[in-house]
Amino acid sequence: MKLLSLNVGKPQEITWDGKTLRTSIFKSAVADERKVSFLNIEGDEQSDLRVHGGVNKAVYAYDVSHYEHWKKLLRRQDWPCGLFGENLTTEGLPDDKVKIGDVYQIGTALMQVVQPRFPCNKLNVRFQLPDMAERFATQRRHGIYFRVVKEGVLKAGDEISLLDPSPFNVTVQQYVDCYYAKGADKTLVDAILSIPFLPESQRRAFTSFA
Repeated sequence: MKLLSLNVGKPQEITWDGKTLRTSIFKSAVADERKVSFLNIEGDEQSDLRVHGGVNKAVYAYDVSHYEHWKKLLRRQDWPCGLFGENLTTEGLPDDKVKIGDVYQIGTALMQVVQPRFPCNKLNVRFQLPDMAERFATQRRHGIYFRVVKEGVLKAGDEISLLDPSPFNVTVQQYVDCYYAKGADKTLVDAILSIPFLPESQRRAFTSFA
């Protein structure tokens, strides 16, 4: 497992569909070492803190395997790392292998998987496609939000190690599928609700499915 690219961005105003939006989805790859704090990566800043950022969404990771899927689906080849707004473009962390609660070491930082990313309309802006957020939800390749357990530094090329496997038998993919199925699998809903660090907004959603 490897960190292929480290990507950061600052808020900027973009005009889309006749409206001016403030977004940080436009990320650029950086080659130097960056500090990871409990809230973000050095040089990166979230825009809408109602839905982005905070300790449970400090770092967003998206696996390169998802890129290959999207290239085929959208028939586009201009795919720089960070295109989905992720801080970490990874190799070896697909949603169907990573479990909620897994703790990984990247560089000297320790990060725990907390939840998937759910799409917003900023994906439409980034891809210049009015239905990209809808496509993202349909394809169910959402990526991973980490909380930072131990601050540290990292850089592109760092190895990624599973330091502490999760005691919760719920993959990111299972979580996503259960969410969109509105809790059809009650056993899985119970497993998700048993996670003590489940963000409150997610706990409310899954409680409504129970």
